[in-house]
Amino acid sequence: MKRTICIVTALCLGLTQVSFGQKAKSATSHSATAVVNRTLSVEAYESLLKQKTKSALLIDVRTPLEYGAGHLKGARNIDFRSADFAAQIGQLDRSKPVFVYCLSGGRSGSAAEKMKEMGFREVYNMDGGILKWKASNRPVEVSEATKPTAVAGMNMADFKKRVSAGGYVMVDFNATWCGPCRKLAPVLESIVAKKKDKLTLLKIDADANPELVQEKNISSIPYLELYLNGNLVWQHTGYIDEQSILSETNL
Repeated sequence: MKRTICIVTALCLGLTQVSFGQKAKSATSHSATAVVNRTLSVEAYESLLKQKTKSALLIDVRTPLEYGAGHLKGARNIDFRSADFAAQIGQLDRSKPVFVYCLSGGRSGSAAEKMKEMGFREVYNMDGGILKWKASNRPVEVSEATKPTAVAGMNMADFKKRVSAGGYVMVDFNATWCGPCRKLAPVLESIVAKKKDKLTLLKIDADANPELVQEKNISSIPYLELYLNGNLVWQHTGYIDEQSILSETNL
């Protein structure tokens, strides 16, 4: 009887070990194939990129003009807004880790989601984009082959002169590709129309004024500033509705 019990106990232990082994093997297999799609801080992005440099793909999804004005070393330019974006991305090795970035993180976030749908296993997006990268004094490269011959930009002296013209001046740092910027535009125009006796609007394209954006340490758009006789009296990052602007600024 004791021998029978021992045999049954051994069989049960053996089955338990096989079961645990199968579960461990299954968990390991799942981990190896799990999809990674994460947005990282500039610091974490840079650190992980250095760790995976030999196998990683670094993709700048901005326009060629933006890319030419300054990009991360080793980055390849594939414009997210181009008609053949999916076709170009489709030619990349889906098994390699991919690091994407844009100006402030919006387009690259959408690109990362698209790549996840296309079967890429490991995609990392940089939070805040190259704006935050440059704001933290990290280096960028300028490609002579794609660098624009001239950039219609405003320097700090010009900027200070414009905001010191007298009365209230609302400054709107924006970009044509930026969804929240486009949503904010009619809000600002409505306010200026109602307050035209004391308020003017200064719209500044962040893409066309990279030096000014960097000098003012702007890391996200839309970004608003309100000046009164040359003095900064209010600022805001991101979309905001008309009522909130009027309430916060007392215009």
